[in-house]
Amino acid sequence: MANVNCNPNSASDTLTLDGIRDSLIRQEDSIVFSLIERARFPLNGKMYLHNHASIPGFSGSLVEFIVRETEDVQAKAGRYENPEENPFFPENLPRPLVHPHKYPKVLHPSGASINMNKAIWDFYFKEFLPLLVSDGDDGNYAATAASDLACLQALSRRIHCGKYVAEVKFRDAPNEYEGPIRSQERDTLMELLTFKAVEEQVKKRVEKKAMVFGQEVTLNNTSGGGKHKIDPSLASLLYDKWVMPLTKEVEVEYLLRRLE
Repeated sequence: MANVNCNPNSASDTLTLDGIRDSLIRQEDSIVFSLIERARFPLNGKMYLHNHASIPGFSGSLVEFIVRETEDVQAKAGRYENPEENPFFPENLPRPLVHPHKYPKVLHPSGASINMNKAIWDFYFKEFLPLLVSDGDDGNYAATAASDLACLQALSRRIHCGKYVAEVKFRDAPNEYEGPIRSQERDTLMELLTFKAVEEQVKKRVEKKAMVFGQEVTLNNTSGGGKHKIDPSLASLLYDKWVMPLTKEVEVEYLLRRLE
């Protein structure tokens, strides 16, 4: 069975572009399902207002509080020892309380610490979420925030897989990348990493997945009147405008540090 994770599960596994592609395709499922789950709730906009919840000793929105507290617990359980996982609030996270798993170190140390989660947080809440959900407030703030976090973590994992994509591409053709890296030619690296035909396939595939996964299922062999839990075109837009561009930004940033 092919690895689901970008990072090989054991030191004996080989980092390959085919393996990473398989992981990225499977991660599309996680992203689409997380979007469907979030769309169950309306916007619940009060969650995102600064200091609306008036939490003692905390300054920020309710969703930020819930994400910080959740990451704190997950850090104690060792989640962020996995190089594929990147916290949204990495400052002052506690050390793991469990014996850490020995993940194979396949990334170059200079690029392993790249974290694009601030950009992910900003586009998700400011631009994408209002397109995904209906306006309104049903008071289910804790469940809504949990759904937001599931979306954020799925998107973060997918986008930061760009580190592994960049590493395997560099290993496969170091002579092709070393020149632009040494001269820090960001635009040249972006051109080397861009394959429009592949990107179009990805957009079509995630739109179809959103259509299939989000259809209303009935027992009388009908399609539910063509209704879908989310607009399938939003999945395509998500990848086109944010996921794939940010993934390539991660790849470029990683390559720029690859020879350090």
